[in-house]
Amino acid sequence: MKTPLEIFHLMYDNDPFSKLLGMELVEIAEGYCKLKMKITQSMLNGFNIAHGGISYALSDSTMAFASNSRGIKSVSIDTSINHLAKVAEGDILTAESEEKNLTEKTALYFISVYNQNRQLVAIFKGIVYRTGKEW
Repeated sequence: MKTPLEIFHLMYDNDPFSKLLGMELVEIAEGYCKLKMKITQSMLNGFNIAHGGISYALSDSTMAFASNSRGIKSVSIDTSINHLAKVAEGDILTAESEEKNLTEKTALYFISVYNQNRQLVAIFKGIVYRTGKEW
């Protein structure tokens, strides 16, 4: 069976979107992932704050790496996000997963997104379907 880090690289090395946004691995373990990324000018919306899709994408990738880290290919089936504070150019976001429930077929994850001041800026909830297929 592959390690969480090996699975991360199998996924990330073939993930142009996460790379495009500049996501970086901080930590990976079974059922857990922490990623970070810097907010750039190209990620801003018409209000000159980060587009909501940016923290969503960071959260979604964090959940993907966490849920697959156990060695079973898993895909999201339901997700939602709450934006709690604005995110500005130059901010460094860190997304950290928490595995709340794990069954043979599904898993539930909460992702907390913090800025560089450790201020909570978003909370993401996601459910994945565990396919039963090994990495």
